[in-house]
Amino acid sequence: MARPDADEDQEKPLDPEVDKLRGKLIRFMVINLGLLFVALMVVIGALVYKARKAPSANPPLSGDVQTTAGEPASGDIVLPVGARVVSQSLSGDRLSVDAELADGSRAIFVYDIAERRLIGRFAIRNK
Repeated sequence: MARPDADEDQEKPLDPEVDKLRGKLIRFMVINLGLLFVALMVVIGALVYKARKAPSANPPLSGDVQTTAGEPASGDIVLPVGARVVSQSLSGDRLSVDAELADGSRAIFVYDIAERRLIGRFAIRNK
């Protein structure tokens, strides 16, 4: 078997043009990796900022009815004279009352329990 020459095992010097091109490619790669790293740090920083500024998981409801401990909420709901309650519905701090009025027509009254006031009246009629 022929043994390779020791000179062939050693690397031959690169042509100056190839060496110049290799240097440009390495510089290009370093700049691009640096920009990619900076962009990644900006994204991670934005995620951390958003996570710290996020509202709490259970924010207090804006319309919570304030009552003392152990006492139920109470108040008056005023309907027109002669009105009869047909049904009611509660959603959060809003109460809707379906009432039959004295003249036989029907209306829906919407109350805000937290503010203890009428916020809407809707007549029900056929077209």
